[in-house]
Amino acid sequence: MLDYIRSNRREVIAAIVLLVLLSLYLGTHPRGASTYVLTIWANQCLILGLAAIAQFFAVVVRGIDLSVGAVMALTNTLASHLLDGSAVGIGFGMVAVLAAGAACGLVNGLVVVYGRIQPIVVTLATASIFVGVALMLRPTPGGAINYDLADAVTLDVFGVPTALILSGLLIFAFWIPFRRTGLGLGLYALGSSEQAAFQSGIDTRLVRIAAFTLAGLFGGAAGLYYSFVTTTGDAGIAANFTLNSIAAVVLGGVLLRGGVGSLVGAMAGAFILKTIASLMFFSGIPSLAQPLFEGLILAAAIAVGGADVLRARNRLEVFGR
Repeated sequence: MLDYIRSNRREVIAAIVLLVLLSLYLGTHPRGASTYVLTIWANQCLILGLAAIAQFFAVVVRGIDLSVGAVMALTNTLASHLLDGSAVGIGFGMVAVLAAGAACGLVNGLVVVYGRIQPIVVTLATASIFVGVALMLRPTPGGAINYDLADAVTLDVFGVPTALILSGLLIFAFWIPFRRTGLGLGLYALGSSEQAAFQSGIDTRLVRIAAFTLAGLFGGAAGLYYSFVTTTGDAGIAANFTLNSIAAVVLGGVLLRGGVGSLVGAMAGAFILKTIASLMFFSGIPSLAQPLFEGLILAAAIAVGGADVLRARNRLEVFGR
């Protein structure tokens, strides 16, 4: 047990912080720990959690994805056109939305690898393109999502929020098996040392393209789940989710210099960030001052990640001498 805690201390710390904050939130909420409160909280957390997972796959290979929010906006507006009508049509619509997200990530990966351009520059440029397409699809917020489907994935099952069930499935059915695959290990190897990964026979270009494609896929999943929660399409959601996804992965123990962290930590960071925002709503802080405190928390989280990058750079400089 102690060995597990030592090897996963970042995720353990994030989980403890989340439990403390959630206890404070439920304790201050007028309706307490009811299914209604937990369901709304879990839905909001899962949207950001999926965006944080998208960011995690880019960060773990020493990249960053500034187009996460834009991919969400594009897939959200696309969903608002495709997820209403017959069951077959809705099924194909969901596949098309996720495929669109993965295609956005694939474009990012191809340009980064074969264009030899820094991910921050590539994703900043593609973000503008994705938002432009989203605005063409949905110039003003609107559209419709099938209400029965939206209720099925955003309410609860026997008192347990569906969002928490989906989060658990994501961890146990996807992340734990995936981490043991060659691609999963390749992501960490590439993030730890690209040269060492290359000398070990890993196709670093393929792994980096796969990482950005996964980032796009989960960005699309975040946009899809946002559609279920709001039942509308809105092209103006990009900016907040991009910044919050970066802060969430840092809060969850994922290092911005790559090679360290996990999907579980990224999700825990997202849940922490949303819980802090919800806690402030009921803390008595004036509503006009809440963006200030949220901004300070985001800035502090990103500064912690940036300080780690600077510390690693100094170590390399010392080693180079």
